[in-house]
Amino acid sequence: MTPAPAGPLLLARGLHKAYGSTRALDGAAFSLRAGEVVAVLGPSGSGKSTLLHCLAGIVRPDAGTLTYRGRDLTALPDAERSALRRTEFGFVFQFGRLVPELTCVENVALPLRLAGARRKAAERAALEWLERLEVADLAAKRPGEVSGGQGQRVAVARSLVTSPRVIFADEPTGALDSLNGERVMELLSETARSTGAAVVLVTHEPRVAAYSDREVVVRDGRARDPEHDPEHGEQAAGNGLVPAR
Repeated sequence: MTPAPAGPLLLARGLHKAYGSTRALDGAAFSLRAGEVVAVLGPSGSGKSTLLHCLAGIVRPDAGTLTYRGRDLTALPDAERSALRRTEFGFVFQFGRLVPELTCVENVALPLRLAGARRKAAERAALEWLERLEVADLAAKRPGEVSGGQGQRVAVARSLVTSPRVIFADEPTGALDSLNGERVMELLSETARSTGAAVVLVTHEPRVAAYSDREVVVRDGRARDPEHDPEHGEQAAGNGLVPAR
């Protein structure tokens, strides 16, 4: 990978997104530096998942600026944004979203296969990540044959197999009990930091957010980052950036 420009890896200002008459984002701001873990907190319906989807290039905001490594993410063609999601971004969702017809090792290898890697090389790399996530014994099993906690570790391995710069984790422990949730977060944060990946972690649970370096609170579609939104300094301090516990 080529070095990232100085400054934030990912920077959003004044993001707006509406679905019909519903405002999901109303001027949200956000920044992420290389290697940083940032938790995005907020109640259901506050706009935190929409913010993540915009930051990841899955959804285009209606207005605002969004740059990734100095490039305007909103101006990229769909094919280039898809390529970013395959190579530089990794994803972990609440229910894993593993492909049920594939084995666990095939699921982890899938992003590499989509990027053009040969099957044996992709599965060899996938097995290494399954070992790091302590689930190598599940390699030949299908998702329906493993527990929720095990499946989520497989999903974390899949998110890391391409050596992404940013991992987007949307309620990664929401479907797990507290013990499995804690272990998944330990493994996700440890492995992300060991590889230098930055993490955007959407959650409503303070115990999950505690694994982050800092917290951004989204309320009514607004998230202010005073470091990069100086005109709204006081409002930002109250509505956006909150020191991690």
